[in-house]
Amino acid sequence: MESEDRTETEVVPENIPLEIVYEDDDVIVVDKPRGMIVHPADRTVSGTLVNALMYHCGDRLSDVNGKFRPGIVHRIDKDTSGLIMAAKNNEAHASLERQLFLHTVTRRYLALVRDNIKEETGTVDMPIGRDAKNRIRRAVNGIGCKHAVTHYRVIERFGSATLIECVLETGRTHQIRVHMAFINHPLLEDPLYGWRKERTKAVGQMLHAAVLGFTHPSTGRYMEFQSEPPAVFTERVALLRKRTI
Repeated sequence: MESEDRTETEVVPENIPLEIVYEDDDVIVVDKPRGMIVHPADRTVSGTLVNALMYHCGDRLSDVNGKFRPGIVHRIDKDTSGLIMAAKNNEAHASLERQLFLHTVTRRYLALVRDNIKEETGTVDMPIGRDAKNRIRRAVNGIGCKHAVTHYRVIERFGSATLIECVLETGRTHQIRVHMAFINHPLLEDPLYGWRKERTKAVGQMLHAAVLGFTHPSTGRYMEFQSEPPAVFTERVALLRKRTI
């Protein structure tokens, strides 16, 4: 929750390098690194994607979501790497937001989860809300829960872990992390939803936003972008693969 005594000057442009995948007068698509927060929240007002976007785009960002989230249409978690889009004007923002509401935005994630998923494909259709015991966590059937659907398919099995692709039909906070933990396959290195004995050593969930597709707000043309997972992800896959040989 944002502090009431913040001033607008507390969120300032910062010259933080961005890996820009696509940009025009309406939209900018960025490949966000693992460890970067998307927008200022609580006590974090520096080093976020918003700070970087403000420096790069100047005043060419939508203001629909207020002064602490200019341009931000959707979010991915701090330790989730990969593709995220931002709107550079309010008309583009409304279009992209509408597409998200209608579930026409393509969002495909790569995830490493614990244990062996036996079925080739599956769907978790369970509502997500706030965890009654921990305000940071989300939970299936939690407080104020909303409809949430995650589709997944197995890419590769390693015995102790499984590489999967997840497709979001909805976009709730921590959705993939909550849903996979709910079916007893939490993401590797997840400090919030991983197996209890591993949480204190977890360094961040193995989750990457690999594909993002949407209809361009002005041209009406469908556009799709892809991102390769970071080294920390590919190295873990390589290690798991080596152990199964």
